[in-house]
Amino acid sequence: MATEGFSAQEREAMKQRGAELKKEASRGRGKKAAADEADLLEKIEQMAEPDRSLAERIHQLVTGNAPELSPKLWYGQPAYASKGTVVCFFRSGQDDKDRYSTFGFTPDANLDEGGFWPTSYAVAELDDKAEEAIAALVKKAVG
Repeated sequence: MATEGFSAQEREAMKQRGAELKKEASRGRGKKAAADEADLLEKIEQMAEPDRSLAERIHQLVTGNAPELSPKLWYGQPAYASKGTVVCFFRSGQDDKDRYSTFGFTPDANLDEGGFWPTSYAVAELDDKAEEAIAALVKKAVG
């Protein structure tokens, strides 16, 4: 079966990532972290509800439970990195034209458990149980 190549969404994400890398390279060392977080917060502010509220709460959970992670944009979406390497991220379902948003982890997260573990979660709402799970996963990911 022949493929059509990258979708328009995938091409846009790659374009955004290229722009992010170019912007990161142009920033001075002392201002980079603050500017990266400002970019992330601006992106969250631009999201439509309910994704904006979900992303704001996840931002609070990640930065509150793993302050060593640095907020930044990654493929145009909020992400959190350790020494420049993304560990976890939020993907807006509305931006991706999906029915739900996701919170996921990269292979650099310390979540390996046996031979089977989740790397991404659907996020439609955040109750106390979900917030506790995210906090525990983020702590484990950086631990």
